[in-house]
Amino acid sequence: MDLSQIITAFLSVGLVGAVLGAVLAYASKVFHVAVDPKVEKIMGVLPVGNCGACGFPGCPGYAEAVVAGKADITLCTPGGQEVIDAMAEIMGVSASAALPVVAYCACNGTKENAKDRFEYYGPHNCSAAVFASGGHKACDYGCLGFGECVEACTFGAMYMMDNGLPFVDDEKCVGCAACVRACPKGIMKMMPKGSSVYLACNSKAKGKEVTDACKVGCIGCKICAIPKTTPSGAIKMEGDLPVVNYEIEDTLTGAKFKCPKACFIDKSDSKKTAEEIAAEKEAFKAKEAKAAEAAKKAALEKAAAAKEKGSVS
Repeated sequence: MDLSQIITAFLSVGLVGAVLGAVLAYASKVFHVAVDPKVEKIMGVLPVGNCGACGFPGCPGYAEAVVAGKADITLCTPGGQEVIDAMAEIMGVSASAALPVVAYCACNGTKENAKDRFEYYGPHNCSAAVFASGGHKACDYGCLGFGECVEACTFGAMYMMDNGLPFVDDEKCVGCAACVRACPKGIMKMMPKGSSVYLACNSKAKGKEVTDACKVGCIGCKICAIPKTTPSGAIKMEGDLPVVNYEIEDTLTGAKFKCPKACFIDKSDSKKTAEEIAAEKEAFKAKEAKAAEAAKKAALEKAAAAKEKGSVS
């Protein structure tokens, strides 16, 4: 190949490149979609984690939805109140207070508590294990223990414990709910960050079926939901499983101490000694006994008053 052929080839490639470049430049102008400056400003204040907590396909999708008036400014839980305030200023609206939430595992089926139906030898992945007859656990609603929720957490707020259950670090959890979406059993749930007691059972099975599968499963006795135990009404039954309404303020102490299967777990107990927990339980029993005595006394006084009124008549 002589020099003239090389030059011709070089010029041909260059000419083709120039023509294509011109075509692309023209196309970019013709098909250009103007981006609202507010979208770019909101993108500038979002954490850009693309975690999906807002329910939109990444931060750009959420920013566009906010500007279009299709999404509330409070949906970015990882960003917290700081991001809400910044977006409110950009959009020219008033900022509302965000309720911080954290994830929790609604299952206490540890290796010791929960039974297995069979030995599982497949991939150590929850979604894969579900295809094997719903998983190897005897409880159809229990945690499989392979940590798919932990893998989904991009904030390092979760890890698997030796007992086979995931642990959530409340200090690191940003409430993005990625673990909730990842769990094929629907075991990971969200609760207000300031709340302490939660129901550590997800089973919708009947009593005997539950006890045959797990030592600490909810048997649907309903004792936690009765007014005497939870007078605030914060716990209601949905079928055979209690549901906590965290919008109603209640310490859930009654449910914690009266549940016969100890299904209600208090996160703050991990920071207490056994003696402190025992003292708290005794104080609850004493308070309950005092309330029962007062109710009995009131009933007797009412009966006596009615009897006296009847005699006078």
